[in-house]
Amino acid sequence: MAYDLVVIGGGPAGYVAAIRAGQLGKKVAVVEKEAAGGTCLNWGCIPTKALLKNAELYQTLTKKADLFGLSFENLSYDWSKTIKRSRDVSGNLAKGIEFLFKKNKVDYKKGLGSVIDGSKVEVDSNGKKEVLETKNVIIATGCKSRELPPLPFNGTSVISSKEAMILKEQPKEMIIIGAGAIGVEFAYIYNAFGTKVTIIEMLDQLLPVEDDEVGKELTKSFTKQGVKCLVGHKSTEFKATKTGVEITVEDKKGKTSVLKADTCLVAIGVAPVLPGGKQPALDDKGFIQVDDRYQTNIPNVYAVGDISGPPWLAHTGSFEGSQCVEGIFVDGHTPRQVGNFPGCTYCHPQVASIGKTERALKEEGVDYKVGKFPFQAIGKAQATADTEGFVKLIYGKKHGELLGAHIIGDNATELIAEMGLALEMELCEEDIHGTIHAHPTLAEAIHEATLDADGHAIHF
Repeated sequence: MAYDLVVIGGGPAGYVAAIRAGQLGKKVAVVEKEAAGGTCLNWGCIPTKALLKNAELYQTLTKKADLFGLSFENLSYDWSKTIKRSRDVSGNLAKGIEFLFKKNKVDYKKGLGSVIDGSKVEVDSNGKKEVLETKNVIIATGCKSRELPPLPFNGTSVISSKEAMILKEQPKEMIIIGAGAIGVEFAYIYNAFGTKVTIIEMLDQLLPVEDDEVGKELTKSFTKQGVKCLVGHKSTEFKATKTGVEITVEDKKGKTSVLKADTCLVAIGVAPVLPGGKQPALDDKGFIQVDDRYQTNIPNVYAVGDISGPPWLAHTGSFEGSQCVEGIFVDGHTPRQVGNFPGCTYCHPQVASIGKTERALKEEGVDYKVGKFPFQAIGKAQATADTEGFVKLIYGKKHGELLGAHIIGDNATELIAEMGLALEMELCEEDIHGTIHAHPTLAEAIHEATLDADGHAIHF
Protein backbone atom coordinates (compact mmCIF):
# COMPACT_ATOMS: atom_id res chain seq x y z
CA MET A 1 0.00 0.00 0.00
CA ALA A 2 1.40 3.40 -0.99
CA TYR A 3 1.02 6.38 1.34
CA ASP A 4 1.09 10.09 0.66
CA LEU A 5 2.87 10.56 3.99
CA VAL A 6 4.54 8.42 6.63
CA VAL A 7 5.29 10.11 9.93
CA ILE A 8 7.93 8.58 12.20
CA GLY A 9 7.04 9.56 15.76
CA GLY A 10 3.63 9.93 17.39
CA GLY A 11 4.25 12.88 19.73
CA PRO A 12 2.73 16.38 19.50
CA ALA A 13 4.65 17.22 16.31
CA GLY A 14 4.08 13.85 14.64
CA TYR A 15 0.46 13.15 15.49
CA VAL A 16 -0.63 16.69 14.62
CA ALA A 17 1.15 16.43 11.27
CA ALA A 18 -0.54 13.09 10.57
CA ILE A 19 -4.01 14.25 11.56
CA ARG A 20 -3.68 17.46 9.54
CA ALA A 21 -2.65 15.42 6.48
CA GLY A 22 -5.61 13.13 7.09
CA GLN A 23 -7.92 16.15 7.20
CA LEU A 24 -6.54 17.13 3.79
CA GLY A 25 -7.64 13.77 2.43
CA LYS A 26 -4.21 12.18 2.26
CA LYS A 27 -3.32 8.56 2.93
CA VAL A 28 -1.20 8.66 6.09
CA ALA A 29 0.59 6.30 8.45
CA VAL A 30 2.20 7.05 11.82
CA VAL A 31 5.04 4.87 13.11
CA GLU A 32 5.54 4.99 16.89
CA LYS A 33 7.72 2.61 18.92
CA GLU A 34 6.04 3.27 22.28
CA ALA A 35 2.64 4.90 22.89
CA ALA A 36 0.63 7.42 20.91
CA GLY A 37 1.21 10.93 22.19
CA GLY A 38 4.97 10.62 22.51
CA THR A 39 7.03 11.89 25.43
CA CYS A 40 4.77 14.88 26.07
CA LEU A 41 1.62 12.92 26.69
CA ASN A 42 3.13 9.82 28.26
CA TRP A 43 6.29 10.96 30.04
CA GLY A 44 6.32 14.76 30.02
CA CYS A 45 3.82 17.58 29.86
CA ILE A 46 0.65 15.74 30.84
CA PRO A 47 1.64 13.33 33.64
CA THR A 48 3.73 16.02 35.34
CA LYS A 49 0.73 18.34 35.40
CA ALA A 50 -1.29 15.64 37.15
CA LEU A 51 1.47 15.29 39.74
CA LEU A 52 1.69 19.06 40.11
CA LYS A 53 -2.06 19.30 40.77
CA ASN A 54 -1.77 16.67 43.49
CA ALA A 55 1.19 18.54 45.01
CA GLU A 56 -0.56 21.91 44.91
CA LEU A 57 -3.71 20.50 46.51
CA TYR A 58 -1.72 18.80 49.27
CA GLN A 59 0.33 21.93 49.87
CA THR A 60 -2.84 24.03 50.10
CA LEU A 61 -4.31 21.67 52.68
CA THR A 62 -1.14 21.53 54.75
CA LYS A 63 -0.19 25.22 54.54
CA LYS A 64 -3.45 27.14 54.09
CA ALA A 65 -6.22 25.06 55.66
CA ASP A 66 -6.68 27.39 58.61
CA LEU A 67 -6.81 30.40 56.30
CA PHE A 68 -9.84 28.85 54.58
CA GLY A 69 -11.43 27.85 57.87
CA LEU A 70 -10.72 24.17 57.38
CA SER A 71 -9.52 21.74 59.99
CA PHE A 72 -8.89 18.01 60.04
CA GLU A 73 -6.84 15.41 61.82
CA ASN A 74 -4.24 13.02 60.49
CA LEU A 75 -4.13 14.33 56.91
CA SER A 76 -2.16 11.84 54.84
CA TYR A 77 -1.54 10.88 51.24
CA ASP A 78 -0.95 7.67 49.33
CA TRP A 79 2.12 8.08 47.12
CA SER A 80 1.22 5.08 44.98
CA LYS A 81 -2.24 6.51 44.25
CA THR A 82 -0.68 9.86 43.36
CA ILE A 83 1.55 8.13 40.81
CA LYS A 84 -1.32 5.97 39.54
CA ARG A 85 -3.57 8.97 38.88
CA SER A 86 -0.82 10.53 36.79
CA ARG A 87 -0.38 7.33 34.76
CA ASP A 88 -4.14 6.92 34.31
CA VAL A 89 -4.44 10.44 32.91
CA SER A 90 -1.71 9.72 30.36
CA GLY A 91 -3.19 6.35 29.44
CA ASN A 92 -6.62 7.80 28.79
CA LEU A 93 -5.25 10.57 26.61
CA ALA A 94 -3.07 8.14 24.62
CA LYS A 95 -6.24 6.21 23.79
CA GLY A 96 -7.74 9.51 22.71
CA ILE A 97 -4.93 10.05 20.20
CA GLU A 98 -5.50 6.58 18.79
CA PHE A 99 -9.20 7.45 18.40
CA LEU A 100 -8.25 10.61 16.50
CA PHE A 101 -6.07 8.51 14.18
CA LYS A 102 -9.05 6.30 13.37
CA LYS A 103 -11.36 9.29 12.97
CA ASN A 104 -9.00 10.83 10.41
CA LYS A 105 -8.20 7.50 8.70
CA VAL A 106 -4.56 7.53 9.79
CA ASP A 107 -2.92 4.09 9.99
CA TYR A 108 -1.11 3.54 13.30
CA LYS A 109 1.96 1.30 13.13
CA LYS A 110 3.64 0.21 16.36
CA GLY A 111 7.36 -0.31 15.90
CA LEU A 112 10.73 1.30 15.23
CA GLY A 113 10.77 3.41 12.09
CA SER A 114 13.81 3.61 9.81
CA VAL A 115 14.24 5.86 6.77
CA ILE A 116 15.29 3.90 3.71
CA ASP A 117 14.88 6.96 1.48
CA GLY A 118 12.26 9.59 0.66
CA SER A 119 9.92 6.91 -0.67
CA LYS A 120 10.34 4.01 1.78
CA VAL A 121 10.16 3.57 5.55
CA GLU A 122 10.88 0.31 7.35
CA VAL A 123 8.87 -0.59 10.44
CA ASP A 124 10.40 -3.10 12.85
CA SER A 125 7.83 -4.46 15.28
CA ASN A 126 9.64 -6.87 17.60
CA GLY A 127 11.63 -8.31 14.74
CA LYS A 128 8.75 -8.40 12.27
CA LYS A 129 9.66 -5.98 9.49
CA GLU A 130 7.43 -4.16 7.04
CA VAL A 131 8.34 -1.62 4.36
CA LEU A 132 5.93 1.25 3.76
CA GLU A 133 5.99 2.96 0.38
CA THR A 134 5.31 6.68 0.54
CA LYS A 135 5.62 9.95 -1.34
CA ASN A 136 6.82 11.88 1.71
CA VAL A 137 8.35 11.20 5.13
CA ILE A 138 8.23 13.38 8.24
CA ILE A 139 10.65 12.61 11.07
CA ALA A 140 9.24 13.63 14.45
CA THR A 141 11.16 11.36 16.80
CA GLY A 142 11.74 13.95 19.52
CA CYS A 143 14.28 13.93 22.34
CA LYS A 144 15.20 12.19 25.57
CA SER A 145 16.74 13.40 28.81
CA ARG A 146 20.42 14.25 28.46
CA GLU A 147 22.79 12.31 30.70
CA LEU A 148 25.51 13.86 32.80
CA PRO A 149 28.55 11.77 31.71
CA PRO A 150 30.15 11.51 35.18
CA LEU A 151 26.81 10.44 36.66
CA PRO A 152 24.94 8.16 34.23
CA PHE A 153 21.31 7.25 34.83
CA ASN A 154 20.75 4.06 36.79
CA GLY A 155 16.99 4.34 37.32
CA THR A 156 17.19 4.41 41.11
CA SER A 157 19.65 6.83 42.73
CA VAL A 158 20.39 8.76 39.50
CA ILE A 159 17.25 9.38 37.49
CA SER A 160 15.80 11.28 34.57
CA SER A 161 12.41 13.00 34.55
CA LYS A 162 10.84 9.74 33.34
CA GLU A 163 11.83 7.82 36.47
CA ALA A 164 10.91 10.84 38.63
CA MET A 165 7.27 10.33 37.60
CA ILE A 166 7.06 6.72 38.69
CA LEU A 167 9.32 6.25 41.72
CA LYS A 168 7.75 3.52 43.83
CA GLU A 169 9.04 5.07 47.00
CA GLN A 170 9.21 8.78 47.69
CA PRO A 171 12.82 9.76 48.47
CA LYS A 172 13.59 11.44 51.77
CA GLU A 173 16.17 13.71 50.13
CA MET A 174 16.60 14.68 46.49
CA ILE A 175 19.24 16.69 44.66
CA ILE A 176 18.17 18.22 41.34
CA ILE A 177 20.87 19.32 38.92
CA GLY A 178 19.50 22.00 36.60
CA ALA A 179 16.90 24.69 37.30
CA GLY A 180 15.09 24.80 33.99
CA ALA A 181 11.37 24.04 33.71
CA ILE A 182 11.78 20.30 34.39
CA GLY A 183 14.02 20.82 37.38
CA VAL A 184 11.82 23.39 39.12
CA GLU A 185 8.58 21.50 38.44
CA PHE A 186 9.91 18.35 40.11
CA ALA A 187 11.44 20.42 42.90
CA TYR A 188 7.97 21.79 43.62
CA ILE A 189 6.29 18.35 43.45
CA TYR A 190 8.68 16.55 45.78
CA ASN A 191 9.08 19.45 48.21
CA ALA A 192 5.29 19.79 48.53
CA PHE A 193 5.11 16.15 49.66
CA GLY A 194 7.89 16.57 52.19
CA THR A 195 11.04 15.45 50.40
CA LYS A 196 14.04 17.57 51.32
CA VAL A 197 14.98 19.09 47.96
CA THR A 198 18.19 20.86 46.92
CA ILE A 199 18.35 22.33 43.44
CA ILE A 200 21.73 23.22 41.87
CA GLU A 201 21.99 25.82 39.11
CA MET A 202 25.16 27.32 37.65
CA LEU A 203 23.51 30.63 36.79
CA ASP A 204 22.22 33.18 39.28
CA GLN A 205 18.53 32.29 39.36
CA LEU A 206 16.00 29.54 38.85
CA LEU A 207 14.67 29.44 35.27
CA PRO A 208 17.69 31.28 33.82
CA VAL A 209 16.03 31.84 30.43
CA GLU A 210 13.26 33.87 32.02
CA ASP A 211 13.29 37.56 32.84
CA ASP A 212 15.70 38.28 35.70
CA GLU A 213 13.00 39.66 38.01
CA VAL A 214 10.85 36.59 37.45
CA GLY A 215 13.70 34.18 38.11
CA LYS A 216 14.64 35.98 41.30
CA GLU A 217 10.99 36.02 42.46
CA LEU A 218 10.69 32.28 41.93
CA THR A 219 13.96 31.68 43.75
CA LYS A 220 12.61 33.69 46.70
CA SER A 221 9.31 31.78 46.66
CA PHE A 222 10.97 28.35 46.49
CA THR A 223 13.30 29.24 49.34
CA LYS A 224 10.30 30.26 51.43
CA GLN A 225 8.62 26.95 50.57
CA GLY A 226 11.62 25.04 51.85
CA VAL A 227 13.56 24.23 48.67
CA LYS A 228 17.27 24.82 49.06
CA CYS A 229 18.24 26.83 45.97
CA LEU A 230 21.97 26.72 45.26
CA VAL A 231 22.03 29.21 42.41
CA GLY A 232 25.40 30.41 41.19
CA HIS A 233 26.86 26.99 42.04
CA LYS A 234 28.50 24.44 39.79
CA SER A 235 28.73 20.70 40.36
CA THR A 236 32.35 19.56 40.31
CA GLU A 237 32.41 15.97 41.55
CA PHE A 238 29.87 13.18 41.31
CA LYS A 239 29.59 9.87 43.07
CA ALA A 240 26.87 7.25 43.12
CA THR A 241 27.01 5.23 46.35
CA LYS A 242 25.13 2.20 47.67
CA THR A 243 22.78 4.47 49.58
CA GLY A 244 22.42 7.33 47.09
CA VAL A 245 24.62 10.07 45.66
CA GLU A 246 27.28 12.52 46.75
CA ILE A 247 27.64 15.73 44.75
CA THR A 248 30.40 18.27 45.35
CA VAL A 249 29.37 21.83 44.55
CA GLU A 250 31.38 25.03 44.30
CA ASP A 251 30.09 28.58 44.72
CA LYS A 252 31.38 31.69 42.92
CA LYS A 253 34.01 32.29 45.60
CA GLY A 254 35.44 28.81 45.12
CA LYS A 255 34.07 27.40 48.35
CA THR A 256 33.13 23.74 48.05
CA SER A 257 30.72 21.53 49.93
CA VAL A 258 29.47 17.96 49.59
CA LEU A 259 25.75 17.25 49.26
CA LYS A 260 24.26 13.84 49.98
CA ALA A 261 20.85 12.46 49.03
CA ASP A 262 19.20 9.15 48.27
CA THR A 263 18.16 10.35 44.80
CA CYS A 264 19.57 12.74 42.19
CA LEU A 265 17.41 14.01 39.33
CA VAL A 266 19.52 15.15 36.39
CA ALA A 267 17.63 17.86 34.47
CA ILE A 268 20.28 19.47 32.29
CA GLY A 269 18.49 19.38 28.94
CA VAL A 270 17.64 16.98 26.14
CA ALA A 271 19.39 14.88 23.52
CA PRO A 272 18.01 13.96 20.07
CA VAL A 273 16.40 10.60 19.33
CA LEU A 274 17.17 9.80 15.71
CA PRO A 275 15.27 7.23 13.62
CA GLY A 276 17.03 4.23 12.19
CA GLY A 277 18.24 3.89 8.62
CA LYS A 278 19.50 6.68 6.41
CA GLN A 279 20.44 9.73 8.47
CA PRO A 280 19.77 13.30 7.30
CA ALA A 281 22.42 15.98 7.83
CA LEU A 282 22.80 16.97 11.47
CA ASP A 283 23.97 20.13 13.18
CA ASP A 284 26.91 20.22 15.59
CA LYS A 285 24.65 19.18 18.50
CA GLY A 286 23.17 16.18 16.70
CA PHE A 287 19.80 17.65 15.68
CA ILE A 288 18.41 17.33 12.16
CA GLN A 289 19.00 20.31 9.90
CA VAL A 290 16.01 21.56 7.90
CA ASP A 291 15.30 24.34 5.40
CA ASP A 292 12.49 26.90 5.53
CA ARG A 293 10.01 24.22 4.42
CA TYR A 294 11.20 21.79 7.12
CA GLN A 295 12.86 19.60 4.48
CA THR A 296 16.09 17.77 5.25
CA ASN A 297 18.92 17.22 2.77
CA ILE A 298 17.16 13.99 1.72
CA PRO A 299 14.50 14.79 -0.91
CA ASN A 300 10.93 14.39 0.37
CA VAL A 301 12.13 13.76 3.93
CA TYR A 302 11.14 16.42 6.47
CA ALA A 303 11.73 16.91 10.19
CA VAL A 304 9.64 18.78 12.77
CA GLY A 305 9.48 19.25 16.52
CA ASP A 306 12.23 18.61 19.05
CA ILE A 307 14.36 16.53 16.68
CA SER A 308 15.10 19.62 14.58
CA GLY A 309 16.35 21.65 17.55
CA PRO A 310 15.01 24.31 19.93
CA PRO A 311 12.60 25.43 21.18
CA TRP A 312 11.88 22.01 22.68
CA LEU A 313 8.20 22.56 23.36
CA ALA A 314 5.10 20.53 22.53
CA HIS A 315 3.14 23.51 21.21
CA THR A 316 5.90 24.67 18.87
CA GLY A 317 6.28 21.09 17.63
CA SER A 318 2.57 20.90 16.83
CA PHE A 319 2.79 24.22 15.01
CA GLU A 320 5.70 22.98 12.92
CA GLY A 321 3.94 19.70 12.15
CA SER A 322 0.88 21.46 10.81
CA GLN A 323 2.91 24.03 8.84
CA CYS A 324 5.11 21.35 7.30
CA VAL A 325 2.12 19.30 6.12
CA GLU A 326 0.37 22.30 4.62
CA GLY A 327 3.60 23.22 2.86
CA ILE A 328 3.73 19.75 1.32
CA PHE A 329 0.09 19.34 0.32
CA VAL A 330 -1.55 22.77 0.05
CA ASP A 331 -0.77 24.52 -3.23
CA GLY A 332 0.78 27.91 -2.73
CA HIS A 333 1.20 27.57 1.02
CA THR A 334 4.47 28.95 2.39
CA PRO A 335 5.18 27.25 5.72
CA ARG A 336 5.62 29.59 8.66
CA GLN A 337 8.48 29.27 11.10
CA VAL A 338 8.16 29.52 14.86
CA GLY A 339 8.27 33.17 15.85
CA ASN A 340 6.74 34.32 19.11
CA PHE A 341 5.89 31.41 21.38
CA PRO A 342 4.88 31.13 25.03
CA GLY A 343 7.18 29.49 27.52
CA CYS A 344 5.38 28.01 30.53
CA THR A 345 6.51 26.42 33.79
CA TYR A 346 3.84 24.81 35.94
CA CYS A 347 5.29 24.90 39.44
CA HIS A 348 3.58 27.12 41.99
CA PRO A 349 3.72 30.02 41.52
CA GLN A 350 3.46 29.40 37.80
CA VAL A 351 5.73 31.20 35.32
CA ALA A 352 4.87 32.18 31.76
CA SER A 353 6.44 34.49 29.23
CA ILE A 354 6.46 35.50 25.59
CA GLY A 355 8.59 37.88 23.58
CA LYS A 356 11.72 39.69 24.69
CA THR A 357 13.15 39.86 28.18
CA GLU A 358 14.41 43.14 29.57
CA ARG A 359 17.90 41.62 29.55
CA ALA A 360 17.70 40.91 25.80
CA LEU A 361 16.39 44.38 24.97
CA LYS A 362 19.27 46.00 26.84
CA GLU A 363 21.74 43.88 24.88
CA GLU A 364 20.06 44.91 21.63
CA GLY A 365 20.03 48.58 22.57
CA VAL A 366 16.24 48.92 22.23
CA ASP A 367 14.50 51.79 24.02
CA TYR A 368 11.65 50.42 26.11
CA LYS A 369 9.45 51.08 29.10
CA VAL A 370 8.18 48.65 31.72
CA GLY A 371 4.79 48.28 33.35
CA LYS A 372 4.56 46.04 36.38
CA PHE A 373 1.69 45.13 38.68
CA PRO A 374 1.61 42.80 41.70
CA PHE A 375 -1.12 40.20 42.22
CA GLN A 376 -1.14 41.33 45.84
CA ALA A 377 -3.18 44.34 44.66
CA ILE A 378 -5.70 42.27 42.68
CA GLY A 379 -9.03 41.51 44.34
CA LYS A 380 -9.38 38.03 42.79
CA ALA A 381 -5.92 37.06 44.06
CA GLN A 382 -6.84 38.22 47.56
CA ALA A 383 -10.12 36.31 47.40
CA THR A 384 -8.37 33.08 46.44
CA ALA A 385 -5.49 33.61 48.92
CA ASP A 386 -2.90 33.35 46.14
CA THR A 387 -1.17 36.71 45.94
CA GLU A 388 2.41 35.82 45.02
CA GLY A 389 3.96 37.30 41.90
CA PHE A 390 3.32 39.96 39.33
CA VAL A 391 2.72 40.82 35.69
CA LYS A 392 5.56 42.59 33.91
CA LEU A 393 4.97 44.00 30.43
CA ILE A 394 7.58 45.65 28.22
CA TYR A 395 6.61 48.18 25.55
CA GLY A 396 8.59 50.09 22.95
CA LYS A 397 9.25 53.60 24.21
CA LYS A 398 8.60 55.37 20.89
CA HIS A 399 5.57 53.54 19.46
CA GLY A 400 4.21 51.72 22.51
CA GLU A 401 4.27 48.30 20.84
CA LEU A 402 4.31 45.24 23.07
CA LEU A 403 7.78 43.69 23.13
CA GLY A 404 7.55 41.12 25.90
CA ALA A 405 5.29 39.77 28.65
CA HIS A 406 6.45 38.04 31.83
CA ILE A 407 4.09 36.64 34.45
CA ILE A 408 4.75 34.83 37.71
CA GLY A 409 1.76 33.85 39.82
CA ASP A 410 -1.39 31.78 39.95
CA ASN A 411 -2.66 30.78 36.49
CA ALA A 412 0.21 32.55 34.72
CA THR A 413 0.23 29.82 32.06
CA GLU A 414 -3.39 30.62 31.19
CA LEU A 415 -3.00 34.40 31.30
CA ILE A 416 -0.12 34.40 28.82
CA ALA A 417 -2.43 33.54 25.90
CA GLU A 418 -3.76 37.11 25.75
CA MET A 419 -0.22 38.42 25.48
CA GLY A 420 0.62 35.95 22.73
CA LEU A 421 -2.30 37.22 20.69
CA ALA A 422 -1.27 40.80 21.41
CA LEU A 423 2.26 40.15 20.12
CA GLU A 424 1.02 38.28 17.07
CA MET A 425 -1.37 41.11 16.20
CA GLU A 426 1.32 43.75 16.93
CA LEU A 427 -0.87 45.51 19.48
CA CYS A 428 0.22 48.61 21.36
CA GLU A 429 -0.38 49.60 24.97
CA GLU A 430 -3.39 51.72 24.00
CA ASP A 431 -5.03 48.65 22.43
CA ILE A 432 -4.59 46.61 25.62
CA HIS A 433 -5.57 49.23 28.17
CA GLY A 434 -8.47 50.14 25.89
CA THR A 435 -9.76 46.58 26.24
CA ILE A 436 -12.14 46.06 29.17
CA HIS A 437 -10.92 43.26 31.43
CA ALA A 438 -13.54 41.52 33.55
CA HIS A 439 -13.64 42.13 37.29
CA PRO A 440 -12.72 40.34 39.43
CA THR A 441 -10.13 38.39 37.47
CA LEU A 442 -6.40 37.88 37.58
CA ALA A 443 -6.28 39.27 34.04
CA GLU A 444 -6.88 42.71 35.49
CA ALA A 445 -3.17 42.67 36.37
CA ILE A 446 -2.44 42.78 32.64
CA HIS A 447 -4.60 45.89 32.26
CA GLU A 448 -3.02 47.53 35.30
CA ALA A 449 0.54 46.67 34.22
CA THR A 450 -0.18 48.29 30.86
CA LEU A 451 -1.37 51.46 32.60
CA ASP A 452 1.68 51.34 34.84
CA ALA A 453 3.99 51.57 31.81
CA ASP A 454 2.96 55.24 31.70
CA GLY A 455 2.56 55.64 35.45
CA HIS A 456 -1.24 55.45 35.38
CA ALA A 457 -1.96 52.27 37.33
CA ILE A 458 -5.22 52.74 39.26
CA HIS A 459 -5.05 50.20 42.06
CA PHE A 460 -1.42 50.48 43.16
